[in-house]
Amino acid sequence: MNPNDPGLRSFVDVAADSHFPIQNLPFGVFSMEAEPRPRVGVAIGEWVLDLAVLEREGLLTAGDSPVFDGRSLNRFMTRGREVWRRVRADVSGLLRHDNPRLRDDRALRERALVPVAGVRLHLPVEIGGYTDFYSSREHATNVGSMFRDPANALLPNWLHLPVGYNGRASSVVVSGTPIRRPNGQTKPPGAELPAFGPSRKLDFELETAFIIGEGNPLGEPIPVGDAERHIFGMVLMNDWSARDIQQWEYVPLGPFNAKSFGTSISPWVVTLDALEPFRVAGPAQEPEPLPYLRHGGGAAALDIRLEVGLRPAGGDGVTVVCRTNFRHLYWSMAQQLAHHTVSGCDTQAGDLMGSGTISGHEADSFGSLLELTWNGRDPLVLAGGARRTFLEDGDEVIMTGWCQGIGYRVGFGEVAGRVLPTLEVG
Repeated sequence: MNPNDPGLRSFVDVAADSHFPIQNLPFGVFSMEAEPRPRVGVAIGEWVLDLAVLEREGLLTAGDSPVFDGRSLNRFMTRGREVWRRVRADVSGLLRHDNPRLRDDRALRERALVPVAGVRLHLPVEIGGYTDFYSSREHATNVGSMFRDPANALLPNWLHLPVGYNGRASSVVVSGTPIRRPNGQTKPPGAELPAFGPSRKLDFELETAFIIGEGNPLGEPIPVGDAERHIFGMVLMNDWSARDIQQWEYVPLGPFNAKSFGTSISPWVVTLDALEPFRVAGPAQEPEPLPYLRHGGGAAALDIRLEVGLRPAGGDGVTVVCRTNFRHLYWSMAQQLAHHTVSGCDTQAGDLMGSGTISGHEADSFGSLLELTWNGRDPLVLAGGARRTFLEDGDEVIMTGWCQGIGYRVGFGEVAGRVLPTLEVG
């Protein structure tokens, strides 16, 4: 049976609003206090299915050697798309309500199904390379209007190629990891010389990211029509940004210290196959891209609803400050990957590719505080009366996203992080 069939049911109880029904089955890496060695699991409702246990029992195989008893998804991802699909289908079959193999084997079930409340979730992949794109036309227009010329907000290249930069893979962390406010150089308007100190304009950026499963050799570009075969799945991403540091440093080579201090991703990787039922058309592209970036037809975007919540320091309540959708992105994942490799750049399993901030047309759909407060001009008023232009120490940012089906949803869980005070330097 098709693992995406809306009629599928699991013997594991799953709430209607859960992000992790049997139609999803995202992959991640977890450990427990009793068994601290990390291994690969799949989320199902409020449980984690231990794939290493199933592999040892001979109920699951991804090739001629074990791949699930390890600290990342990388070994599994290198097996390729057909293996990913087969394993997801096999897991779906084992979790079906009418399959007694796991359902009725109490001893095996108790070893293989672990309550998510009792596990620690780890960074799901070993990330060798991290690239962040800038693919929301609304976001790029807002930023260009703010800092350049509203009449010419987009730079001349923006409508012709997916703009991006290579970021710092070593500072990508899993959801729940605190982020320390960075120090750096800033130069306020009118100041003669730059000053050094903590960023005063710490911001979030609501993004998604895709993860490379099957790389390409150096010198061999990935065609746009073949790009999705190389993508294992997607995560949510918060590209923390120090706007005042960025404004001073970004000319001529782009972001550096303003973004290298931390990037957070969600722990569960949702496969492209699980997202397939939620394909939609993306924005019209005018002018038409050059031939190597043209889709051969079909829907290239996804209907992923996205939200950002902000819990102020010392507060109990979370205020939703942004609601937007992945479908607004101008450049698709396939176009991003095709452009990234057209020079002959190689990719490897685990490489992370951020979407760039995802903003919509309405003011409450802007994916950063920079836009939501228009660079601090219009403070947000949160539940309880707190006001914010940018993030303060102790604030927590919580991002979530899901695709809504009929009677079920395929979601990503959340990516969350709390701001720690800066460390003194020197």
